[in-house]
Amino acid sequence: MDGPVTDRAAMARALELAARGRGTVAPNPLVGAVVVRDGRIVGEGWHQVAGGPHAEVAALADAGALATGSTVFVTLEPCAHTGRTGPCTTALLAAGVARVVVAVADPDPLAAGGAEVLRAAGVPVEVGLLGDEAGRQNRAFLFAVTRGRPLVVLKAAVSLDGRIAAADGTSRWITGPQARARAHELRADAGAVLVGAGTALADDPRLTVRQPGWAGRQPLRVVLDGRARLPATAAVLDGEAPTLVVVGPAADPARVAALRAAGADVAAAAATPPAPAPTSPVAPLDLAAVLGLLHDRGVRSVLVEGGAGVAGAFVRAGLVDELVVFVAPLLLGARGHPLLAGDGIATLADGPRFRTVAVDRAGDDTALTLVPA
Repeated sequence: MDGPVTDRAAMARALELAARGRGTVAPNPLVGAVVVRDGRIVGEGWHQVAGGPHAEVAALADAGALATGSTVFVTLEPCAHTGRTGPCTTALLAAGVARVVVAVADPDPLAAGGAEVLRAAGVPVEVGLLGDEAGRQNRAFLFAVTRGRPLVVLKAAVSLDGRIAAADGTSRWITGPQARARAHELRADAGAVLVGAGTALADDPRLTVRQPGWAGRQPLRVVLDGRARLPATAAVLDGEAPTLVVVGPAADPARVAALRAAGADVAAAAATPPAPAPTSPVAPLDLAAVLGLLHDRGVRSVLVEGGAGVAGAFVRAGLVDELVVFVAPLLLGARGHPLLAGDGIATLADGPRFRTVAVDRAGDDTALTLVPA
């Protein structure tokens, strides 16, 4: 970099470094750090793996003796507690840094307070530089910490007239290869990928990240299977990634035992009231309870890839925090399967509205990213 590095450029570099932890640091946040002294970068680091050194410690080690009197730029407030590693505030003070610039404060009550610890020791701390960018980078972590449940992203591939499958149920492939590659990127960013038993039985998906060169961890595969209908031969039980099957009170104990024997982790959740009729092929589960189970397991974000039933249930429950829709230049007509199952919205005013935050191309398809309005 020509000339003295600016504060903004140093923080932008820290964000670039933080992104290198994608797929390896969950459930921890992505964090990058840069050490600047006399107008030049003398140390860099990022959180590489959960349980490993934090970004600040790695950057200070990279800087060595040059860290004394430096300014440290870090994308998330340095921690002030001892977990699997020691407090980053202790490392910063021991290195003799002169100033710390933070992109976004840490809302986690366990780790927060680092800025005040540093200020109390006489080190100036500034918070907010590129805070919006850092917030977007760690949106799942920040959401889960503040809301007590994972961020829910609903992904769908639809025709121009909003159909997810043709009249005969065929859906492979509505969208093209570029859109499907983008879907794998969404999986890579998710802590869990969730479908209903209907999708698992009809499509037998693997729900793994299949990107060239992908070396990160695989997300947890979650199947909502109220009556434990999933066979032991299902692709999600192939051992390539951990699988959680969530069953309801009506699940047959013998089938639950068979799923466990096939390698699945099985957890129970309450059914949504009123309970389904005994002849119903679907046993609706309490989605808030399901998200609570996942949060307790350290899942910070959930990618919902289920069919119309699961998608409709999450929308009706008001539990969709982000909607990613790939729209294909294809028409399937009235007999095609709709995006959402259920009775539908009785009047326009009752329809949940979303705000578009991004529109871009994925080959011949259009990718829409939306958030609740």
